[in-house]
Amino acid sequence: MKLSFGLNLLATREPAECVLSIEGESLDDFYPLLEEVTVETGRNAPDTARLTFESRRDELGDWLVQDAKGLSGRVLFQEWNQITVSAAFGTNKEEILRGFIRQVRTEYPNDPGAVKVIIEVQDESFQLDRQQRRQSWGTTDVPVTDQQILQEVVGRYSGLSPVPGCGSGQSGIVGENQNGTDIQWLKKRAEENGYELIFREGSVYFGPMRTALDQPQPTILVYAGSDSNCVALNVSSDAHQPDKVFFDLPADTGAGSRKVSIDPNMPHLGKKWAGNPKSGLVPFEWRMSGESGNGAANNETRLSEKARAKANDADMHRIQAEGELDGTLYGHVLRPGLPVGVDGIGSRQSGLYYVDTVSHVFNSQGYRQRFKLLRNAWGDNLDNLPGAGPLAAVLGFAGALSGGFRL
Repeated sequence: MKLSFGLNLLATREPAECVLSIEGESLDDFYPLLEEVTVETGRNAPDTARLTFESRRDELGDWLVQDAKGLSGRVLFQEWNQITVSAAFGTNKEEILRGFIRQVRTEYPNDPGAVKVIIEVQDESFQLDRQQRRQSWGTTDVPVTDQQILQEVVGRYSGLSPVPGCGSGQSGIVGENQNGTDIQWLKKRAEENGYELIFREGSVYFGPMRTALDQPQPTILVYAGSDSNCVALNVSSDAHQPDKVFFDLPADTGAGSRKVSIDPNMPHLGKKWAGNPKSGLVPFEWRMSGESGNGAANNETRLSEKARAKANDADMHRIQAEGELDGTLYGHVLRPGLPVGVDGIGSRQSGLYYVDTVSHVFNSQGYRQRFKLLRNAWGDNLDNLPGAGPLAAVLGFAGALSGGFRL
């Protein structure tokens, strides 16, 4: 049995259900006490969740939630226990977050009938933050690559592995010092390469933005009659995003410095780039501050990668959208770090977007997904994308789930 939120608005759709497990054990018995589940997912920060239970005292003086024990006899709601939050749509179940209990907070107000137990959860990256390490990576005789670093670090933790298609990162790394936890180190390496670092379903993605997938996620449909799944949507454009990012290096000869200017290299997610270099104004360039170098080729390469990452991030923030999905009508879990089509908002604003963050909320009002999207171009390009369009995207995404990401 699962916890079901929402109404069956259409005969062909079943209400979305929240499915919870701790240490592999179902929480069916606790669903009547569960008030709300919120999950925050994104591409630049750990995924987190909050579970809010009401609790009651039994005839022996124990409380139903905070004193609960699992089949093994261990305390069920205990720090570092593994927990999974999923959404079920009929027979299809999609994982939202897999991680560990980070904090348990119990609230005892004056009214004993209003006792609350709040469980805070963090994704699997949490286990990489337990030990401080001092390690020098790469020697002159045996340099290393970022792929080797990723494999070695992730390989220390059971149940985790890099996903196929991670970025290659830098090579020839010599004498790079780790002085912190493994997650701090991976975040630093991701920043050096302008990469995303995403933990999801036992896998780690370390690489650039994935904007060119053959199969985007199911399309967000606005004002599409009975097919609509979007409750609200706002789209805005931001003119204060630079066209280039530059940094200074010492001149090759003599005194002074030379300017190194870096353009974004992100694919355009629409038909026409959203920048306006022919506005007749001075060039729109931002200096990358806090960086300096000695002019060596490897240093210029490193700074160029950082500048490229900043230019790409600015480019993708030219167009931003915020909205809310009815989880039951959408029928899937919208995932950050992947593209999604938006249809029904005209020939200029419809098209492919990049998912930045998604906030999932299960409560008595239903299942909602609040999202933030990014884009760097105008124009409806859904018909030009392989496998895109409302129906094809749904079928393609379902196939992708069955190919390795579905539970």
